[in-house]
Parts: sequence; structure tokens; C-alpha cells
Amino acid sequence: MDQKGYHRGSFQSGTSDEDMLEIAGASLDFSVADDDPPLDREMGAGFSSYNGGGMNGTSTMLDFLEEPLPGVGTYEDFNTIDWVREKSRDRDRHREITSRSKESTWALLHSVSDAFSGWLLMLLIGLLAGSLAGLIDISAHWMTDLKEGVCLAGFWFNHEHCCWKSNTTFTDRDKCPEWKSWSQLILGHGEGAFAYILNYLMYVIWALMFSLLAVLLVKGFAPYACGSGIPEIKTILSGFIIRGYLGKWTLVIKTITLVLAVSSGLSLGKEGPLVHVACCCGNILCHLFTKYRKNEAKRREVLSAAAAAGVSVAFGAPIGGVLFSLEEVSYYFPLKTLWRSFFAALVAAFTLRSINPFGNSRLVLFYVEFHMPWHLLELVPFILLGIFGGLWGAFFIRSNIAWCRRRKTTRLGKYPVLEVLVVTAITAVLAFPNEYTRMSTSELISELFNDCGILDSSKLCEYVNDFNSTKGDDLPDRAAGPGVYTAMWQLALALIMKVFITIFTFGMKVPSGLFIPSMAVGAIAGRLLGVAVEQLAFYHHDWAIFSGWCSPGADCITPGLYAMVGAAACLGGVTRMTVSLVVIMFELTGGLEYIVPLMAAAMTSKWVADAIGREGIYDAHIRLNGYPFLEAKEEFSHKTRAMDVMRPRKSDPALTVITQDTMSVEDVESIVSSTTYSGYPVVVSRASQRLVGFVLRRDLIISIENARKKQDGIVSTSIICFTDYCPPLPPSSPSVLKLRSILDLSPFTVTDETPMEIVVDIFRKLGLRQCLVTHNGKLLGIITKKDVLKHIAQMANQDPESILFN
Repeated sequence: MDQKGYHRGSFQSGTSDEDMLEIAGASLDFSVADDDPPLDREMGAGFSSYNGGGMNGTSTMLDFLEEPLPGVGTYEDFNTIDWVREKSRDRDRHREITSRSKESTWALLHSVSDAFSGWLLMLLIGLLAGSLAGLIDISAHWMTDLKEGVCLAGFWFNHEHCCWKSNTTFTDRDKCPEWKSWSQLILGHGEGAFAYILNYLMYVIWALMFSLLAVLLVKGFAPYACGSGIPEIKTILSGFIIRGYLGKWTLVIKTITLVLAVSSGLSLGKEGPLVHVACCCGNILCHLFTKYRKNEAKRREVLSAAAAAGVSVAFGAPIGGVLFSLEEVSYYFPLKTLWRSFFAALVAAFTLRSINPFGNSRLVLFYVEFHMPWHLLELVPFILLGIFGGLWGAFFIRSNIAWCRRRKTTRLGKYPVLEVLVVTAITAVLAFPNEYTRMSTSELISELFNDCGILDSSKLCEYVNDFNSTKGDDLPDRAAGPGVYTAMWQLALALIMKVFITIFTFGMKVPSGLFIPSMAVGAIAGRLLGVAVEQLAFYHHDWAIFSGWCSPGADCITPGLYAMVGAAACLGGVTRMTVSLVVIMFELTGGLEYIVPLMAAAMTSKWVADAIGREGIYDAHIRLNGYPFLEAKEEFSHKTRAMDVMRPRKSDPALTVITQDTMSVEDVESIVSSTTYSGYPVVVSRASQRLVGFVLRRDLIISIENARKKQDGIVSTSIICFTDYCPPLPPSSPSVLKLRSILDLSPFTVTDETPMEIVVDIFRKLGLRQCLVTHNGKLLGIITKKDVLKHIAQMANQDPESILFN
């Protein structure tokens, strides 16, 4: 975005999607001098302006720019796209194809293929995203088990698959002879203190190896592959350009390192990064279709659908994925995108189901079904879980942002590899002694969601059995046995560890999702509360609150349901999702009757968390990184006017403008080289200041360089003309350079008395990058998106310079 000055012949387009720039780790430098707008409002030749009128369609002048030049109409890195221009260009393209379709059969076929290309693209995205998700699931499951042992029947089998063909009894299904722990393999036996220490050591070594490889791959090949990716995707979908963030290298490295990071046992999940992976698939596949490759607004519609496909394969929740894209990440979501998102999510879920990565015909490891209804009085503990989720969410966001800010502003940020290794070592050392932290987080959630049956051998299901009262598969509420009490204190320790270790893990230089760790915290808290309520009901069934609905021998309380509600509450507290969260959770459980408990917990957690801090974790990271994101959910209620925000201010130098037909090539080059602005208003004359249009710095540079090379007679003294008819010049004068085709004749303007709340709404709803300020038809100044963001921060008593573009 920051132009380094104009040097003839030195312009680099930098439009490759594979450019890799370090933004994740070091702070981004978006700072540009003065009121430098991220301005790419040029109009390519033959395209209409915003109001539908032709810019040069009716002109008969012989302009060397009759055909669009390479680079004109594209955007610089770290710039914001112009939504209005992009949509206008797409409408023109569509009108042209429709009119030509009546001329010939070939043109008709082209029109049909153009209309069908969007659905074909969704099909390809769904297939690729589903396939990659299946590959990640299978690989992560195998490598997680590799830390504890290896399968002799085939090293590529994980623990569960290794024991499928074994003849062991159901209770000993995890102790099959084909699976050997590292102590059994090295020492020949698995019992005793030395065997335990060896297994412990191998667990830590494998974890360190996986995390070291992950952070080195990210650091060396794709710096953008770290983190969850959702804050950046929200920013990209709002119209910002981050080249390479959705490129091929990022996709390859993120896929590999996501498996390594999850397998290392760090307190992170793969669900958030799967959204980034799916968006990479969408961006890469867009290059197969011209209408998506050449139009940034159309590409963002595809990325919205890809985000839906990512959540669909992450949770096995296609409808939840569409709602997640609509509620959480998308900036522009027309009805057409809703349908295509639904189709992409459907194809992705079907592909993952065909791969069947977990061998249970389910899309996720922790799918569960509950059959017992819940009672109205249980809403009280469900709301308590919602309060816990809101408190945890607010605590986590504040703590994590404080730690990430410390990482950015201190020497800690210079040692990403060391940080990852230290956190991995602490996590592994603390996790191994506790079986609930040693297992993968997805397996932990699966166990906590589980409703105890007769054959369950988990410690969580070690109740004192009274088989005389058993009816079918449903077990009555029973007294907790010693295994349950052991599991309770182990889960309490696991809860404390997860709460604190996740704060330091999220934001490190490895792919790290937040969905699964948040759900694990909530599921542990919910299971603890569920068992407590269950035992209370068992021992005090004669109390008034239980006597009406929980008689002795009845199955009243389902602790697994409490775990599920707690998971939803904590995830909602961190992300502030509501509708999509409830739908994702009920798609996970396959039951509609638990929607009310989930809704109660999700809304309570959002209210509690919002009371402490308005931002969700993704919005907080967007603000921390200084991305130019205008949050549509917040209202601007201050009584300021456009003149209070526009540049130049009273103490600033006059606004830099270009006149329509009196400036030479040398004059314009001098302006371009002496300023860092990304665009310039064009006026009739400096005296009148009557506005003609707006021209982009990038387009000026490309057009002047091209004219010098290809058009005879263009020298430094040549007059640049932005009008249809140039003023007569003496016969000895050099050739005139006509640049009307790169001029935007309909820039958005407001008057100096326009209230800023209207200006902010215009920027949000039209996706503007800048608007010009006039008074009685004369140009006064300019307001850019950066100015609007700075003003909002200032009105919120925040230092704009420390928040934006740092």
C-alpha cells in the first residue's frame, strides 16, 4: 500500500498470489504518509462507471489505452478492493455475454457455461476440501497414537484400526497383541516404573519432534500458514488484499503442519484452520475460471462458500457451516452465495463421509446421540454453564490478547521456534500423567459427550450397578463408584491445565484452531456439573425439586448432555457465535429436542461475555493486527461531520490534485514521486477546484510508462489530457497523452456537512475505499477507509496510531 516513490521503468506489478509476506509473527507495517488512501478505483477501458453510464463507451477519440493495459484494473498488496467498481464490471461482463448469446450457437454455449461455472467451481471446492479434511483427520489420528506406540501388523495403522481384527474381549479391546507401546517394543514389557518413564520420555520426544517440524515448515516456507486464519479471512472477505495468504504454498504447508501441530498434543484444534484450508482451495480453483480470476468481488463470493465448506467438514455440519459463513466471516453475502455455499458444504460433507476417516460412518469423532428428554428445571444448571462459558470467554480473550500483544512488542516474538518448543514441552510433561489430557482433545470431547451404556468401560461410567432395575439399554441414575470419583479429580486438573495452557498456545507460529480447546473446557465443566447434579438427584430424590420427575430407578440426568451444553457455552463465549453455534451442536448430536438448552446456554454466554467485553476473539485479533476491518455489527453514534474527518485538515498542506488538461507528463511524474498517496482527484483547474473525477497512482504509473515505450512523440513536456477534447496546442508542441480511459468519472462524493454516521454507513454498506468531500460543488478534501477507522478508534478513546496499521 505504501508507494515508495515513482521511478520510471521500475514499476513492479506484484500481482502474483504466491508472493509470501511475513505478517504473522512480525507486526505489519501498513503505515503510509498523510491521508494515503488504499485507492484502486480505476476503470478499465470499455467498462462502465458506478452509475451505469459508460466512461468511454461513447467516446470516439483515438486513445492508446483503448485496450486495457496489463496491471490496470488490478490491486496492490495490502489494499482494499472497490466493491462498487467490481460489481459494476461484472454486470457489464454479464450484459455483454447475454447480448452476444443471441448472435450464434457458440455464444449461447459460452453463456450457458458462464452461468454453470459457479456451480462447477462449488463442486470442485467441496471435493477438494472434503478430501483434504479426510487426509488431515486420518493422518492426525495415526500420528497422535504414534506418540504412545506402534502397530506391528502395519505401522500405518492407528491404535483403533490395529485392534479391529484382534480376538481380544470387548473390555480388553485396547490391549490387543498387535499394538505395542514403546516400552514393550524396546524393553519387552510394559509394566513397572522404568517402562512408565520410557513411555513418558517417548511421548515428550515425539511431541517435540512434531511441533519443531511444524514451526520450521511454517517459518521457512509459508509464514501465513500459522494461526487459525479466520481473522485474516474475515478481513479478506471484507475486501482487503493479502497476497499469498490463500496461495498454493500456504495450502500445502498448512495441510502438513496442521497434522503435525494437532498430533503434537498442543491445546489446539484443526477446525478453525480447516476454514483457511478450504478458502485456499477456493482461491486456487478460482484461477480456472476467468470471471472469478479477474474480479475480486466475485472471488470473495466464492471464498464465503468455501468457508462454509470448511466448517462443514470440520464438524460434519453442512447447515451450520453455511450459517457460520453468514454470521461470522462474510461481509457480502447475497442470496446466490447462500445457495452456492449450501451446495459446496453438501459436497464437502458427502466427500468426507465417503472417505469415512474415523471408521464409524460419522464425519466427526465426537458424534453422539442422546435419547432421554430433559426437564424444565435443568435449565438452571444449563444457564449456569452459559454464565461459566461467558466468563471463560471474556477471561480467555483478555488474557490471550495481552499475551499476543506482549509477543508482538517484546523480544519474545523474535524466537517463535523456541516458544513453540517450550509450550510443547510444558504441555507434554503436564499431559502425560493424566489420561484425560494425554488423549487427543477430540477423543476427550467424545468421551465427555458419551452417555454411559452397559458395555462402557470408561472410568466415567464406573457406577455401582443394580441390574435389577435396568430396563433395556437405558441405565437408571446410580451411585458413583470409585472410578467416577477418580475421573472427577483428573478432569478437574485437566480443566485447570486446558484453561491456562490454551491462552499461551493460540497465536503461536503453528496452525492453531480455537474451537476444540474451547469445547473441551466447556465439556469438562459440563460433565463435572452433570455428574454432580446426577448424584444429587440420586441421593436426594425426595427433595421437592426432584420428587416430581426423578423417582428412584429412573434415568433422569444425562451428564453427557451437560458436557455438550457446556461445550457450546464456552465456544459461544469465545467466538460470540449464536445461531450457527446452536445449529452446529445439534447437527453433532443428531437430536432436535436439545435445541432449547443449547440456545439458553449460547445466549447466556454471549450476554455475559458481551457485558465484560464487546469483541469476540477473532475481532480482537483483527484489531490487534491492525487490519482495516469495518465491523458492520457496531453502531456509530457520535455527532461529528465529514469536515471533521476529511484530509487535508486546516493546518495541513492543500490537497494534491491533477488538472484535467494543463499538466505535463513531467508535472504528473513529479507529483507521483513526491507523494505517497494512492490516488489523486482530477479537477478542471486549480483555481476553480471543480471536480472531474479520480485517477489512481498505479494506473498513472503504468499508463505513462507504457505510453513512453509504445506511443510516438510522448516526452516529458507532453500535456496529459483527461477530457474527450483536448485544448488546441501550437503545431510545434509534442503529442498529447490522452488518459481519459483510466479516469473514474463518478467518484463517490459527500458534502462537508454530511453526518459521519451516514458516511460510516456508506463505507460499510457500499464497501467504499474513499469518498471525496465537496462544498457548493468545489472539492474540499478526501475521506479514506483508513480515516474512518482512525476516527472510530478516536471516538472510542483509543489511540488511532497504536491500533491501526501497526
